[in-house]
Amino acid sequence: MDKRLENFKQLLDIMDDLRAKCPWDRKQTLESLRHLTIEETYELADAILEEDLDGIKGELGDLMLHIVFYAKIGSEQGSFDIADVLETINMKLVGRHPHIYGNVKAETAQEVKDNWEKIKLRTGKKKVLSGVPTSLPAMIKAYRIQGKVKGVGFDWEKPSQVWDKVQEEMEELKSEVEAGTNPKKAEEEFGDLLFALINYARFIGVNPENALERTNKKFVRRFEHLEQQAKRAGKEIKKMNLSEMDVFWDEAKGLENSGEH
Repeated sequence: MDKRLENFKQLLDIMDDLRAKCPWDRKQTLESLRHLTIEETYELADAILEEDLDGIKGELGDLMLHIVFYAKIGSEQGSFDIADVLETINMKLVGRHPHIYGNVKAETAQEVKDNWEKIKLRTGKKKVLSGVPTSLPAMIKAYRIQGKVKGVGFDWEKPSQVWDKVQEEMEELKSEVEAGTNPKKAEEEFGDLLFALINYARFIGVNPENALERTNKKFVRRFEHLEQQAKRAGKEIKKMNLSEMDVFWDEAKGLENSGEH
């Protein structure tokens, strides 16, 4: 037997055992697993950004377990089983890749993506944005919304136009903040600026979620260095002034630039 099929069958058998014999696994429901699946997805995302290949392998296994778990519960309820799940995704992939399984031509990744969106509209999803989950984090949701409408031709033509929009939104936010009379309007303008920046990121080939998370990690590394150095110097960080902190901060930046971090 193909090693892939053998290992997958073993996982299915283990799931059957756990559901029958383990009190914790037997107690789980579709809803109780939901937050755990979200947590596992973020752990996978962290491993990807850290380029931790062993971590990615492990987190993919955890997610695979969750997929099998959901399918097992579905089979117990008589709704669907793992075979139905696999059949559904197989049919979807074949149907949405007519440039491979049909006679449609698509020479670039963008053409494939645009065709994908058009096929979805023809095969049930009547609204362009209906496929964007409402519970997505706001930045990822904005990025997905922009990608969806691009698929049907609603988009800027070149990056310079988007950058002009960023500058326009920045000026509008600045005016509202300086006026200081309408906090709700300032919040709206801030949101417009973020949306425009996310759009610009898309145009220059940057994933804004990944970019911000890498900056978060960089900030954490530098601040932790600051804390460590302050402790070694016998200083209490909350009693240090900004100039003293900046010495250690700049030191952390220098270490990163030299490749020591």
